[in-house]
Amino acid sequence: MNKEGKIQVWQDYQKEIADDRYFYVRSCIRQNFFPGAEQTFLKILRSELGKDIYENPHHTTCSGIGYHSDIVPFDTIQTIVARQFALMTEAGYQNLAVSCITSFGIYNEIIETWKEHPAELEKVRNYLKSATGRKFEIPQNVAHAGDIIYKFRENIAARKKFSLINQQTGKPLKFVEHIGCHYSKMFPSKGVGGAEFPYVLVGMIESWGGEVIDYPERRHCCGFGFRQYLVMSNRGYSVSNSRKKFESMEPYKPDAIVSNCPGCPMFMDRWQYVIEEMEGKTYGENGQGIPVLTYEELAGLVLGYNPWDMGMQMHQTNVEPLLNKMGIPYNPDLKYATKEGRQIGKPTMVSCGC
Repeated sequence: MNKEGKIQVWQDYQKEIADDRYFYVRSCIRQNFFPGAEQTFLKILRSELGKDIYENPHHTTCSGIGYHSDIVPFDTIQTIVARQFALMTEAGYQNLAVSCITSFGIYNEIIETWKEHPAELEKVRNYLKSATGRKFEIPQNVAHAGDIIYKFRENIAARKKFSLINQQTGKPLKFVEHIGCHYSKMFPSKGVGGAEFPYVLVGMIESWGGEVIDYPERRHCCGFGFRQYLVMSNRGYSVSNSRKKFESMEPYKPDAIVSNCPGCPMFMDRWQYVIEEMEGKTYGENGQGIPVLTYEELAGLVLGYNPWDMGMQMHQTNVEPLLNKMGIPYNPDLKYATKEGRQIGKPTMVSCGC
């Protein structure tokens, strides 16, 4: 295929991402897993890029986990989403910026349902009016927060304090990028690159100087899979999925893993800790694990943000190996300190007593 043909084909895998004036909806679980990631995103958008991004403190979970677990009925989740849109409409915004990829899938599913079945839209308008007295408009543009960072990746590169370069060798750092299933597989046309060539994280990594590893289980599930984890007796399936990915990527010696999903980095971070405790097995260099980051944290490191201010001490797989390779200064004594400098105590191993 000639170059022009390739460019045209690639255009079919792009999506429209709004330039400014975003109504931001947070993730219900992300604030517990990596509490600094969303604040880092807001700081980047407002302070670095000068964008207008607004969030309403009264917005709620989209209830996607309950929906996908067959607990929340479709009529209910439609009405919950309609209320989010009502808050956006009342604030005068039309571009929805979504933190969670499950929410991103939910919003797209419901909007497409309303397009195909207008009667559902009218029913939900009536439900919302009856329950809250509110009205809403459908967003003009729906973008995952990772899409927005991707859109402005070169702007971030122009402001970078650190590159994804190993300062000890001068070579690009090697990254595993993990795309959450609900971003690329539920509605492929809604993500950058579709299900076949998801480029949203690759674009960031390459623009900031890193190298992306292709390995056999690159598109394999992280292990979350809602029912694999929410039902306690199924959690062996969850850890085995993650283990399969780690075993597959290990020979390529990645320096870090980056994901665009709230659950994926949490599970790939925590399960490395669990596998080390269960089997004494680690997948990184020198007996360390492979650091796992969100894309906001990666962007923040490139921009020179303090890793502890971003909450990276919450990771169970230490991030210090990556910080050292990037040449990022940090004070190990402040890793478990408050902003006022008060030590809150280092995590300790818990014995089951058996």
